Amino acid sequence: MERYSRRSNLQQYEAQQNFHSLLHAAATDVGLDRVTWTTQQAGDGELAILPPDVPESRVIGRFVPELNRRLRAFNSSRTPAAQIRLRVAVHQGLVHLDGANGFPGHAVVHVCRLCDARPVRQALAAFPDAGVALVVSTEMYRDVVCEYPEEMRPERFRRIEVEHPEKEFREPAWLYVVDEDMSSWPSPQEPPSPSGGPPVEPDNGAGAARSDTGAGAAGPGIRTGDIRVRGQNAIGPNATAIGSVGRDVVFGGEGGGR
Repeated sequence: MERYSRRSNLQQYEAQQNFHSLLHAAATDVGLDRVTWTTQQAGDGELAILPPDVPESRVIGRFVPELNRRLRAFNSSRTPAAQIRLRVAVHQGLVHLDGANGFPGHAVVHVCRLCDARPVRQALAAFPDAGVALVVSTEMYRDVVCEYPEEMRPERFRRIEVEHPEKEFREPAWLYVVDEDMSSWPSPQEPPSPSGGPPVEPDNGAGAARSDTGAGAAGPGIRTGDIRVRGQNAIGPNATAIGSVGRDVVFGGEGGGR
């Protein structure tokens, strides 16, 4: 949730209640059962591991737009302090569901890094009427968004570079502020986009849970070290699509980060 830490105690309480109600309503409307999601709560957001039978195309192409629609309607009658605006990240990969303190796995780290990316925060702030800023990993853009252009409109996504130098993380991703025209949005971190399809990932060793995307790659898969697994996989009884919703972090002079 955007600006969660700036709210009063009562406002945070109400935001959490509304956050869950909006997620549940949007999921129900598009035929998703949130009861089956394995989740980890964080006050200002949620990490969700979805069952393997949930199509990623439904999450990106239907659930996120419905969530955005409901958020816009919800915010239209509320003061800025009571509004809820979300950053949503979607990725896929290997996940342990039996961790002692969360869900171990590079894929979980990756999706959280995407959600906390500076360009995603900047894009949401640049469109004050928007409800959702959606960021997807390169493989999700290539394997899901580009495969269903009639639903997700790949041309509306902007390629960005997600960088967390203090965590030695640098990966490309694709960003879309839902139902907003981003063609004139000047992303300060956006690298030149190659013509004709998704970009080639830089070979920098960051982000172990990912798949090759360059021309001549052997097809989609998850690479961890020297091991690559083809297709959508998870360690544990369920998990393929991973979504992370918002973490409000204040940097610099406004307060401490986490």
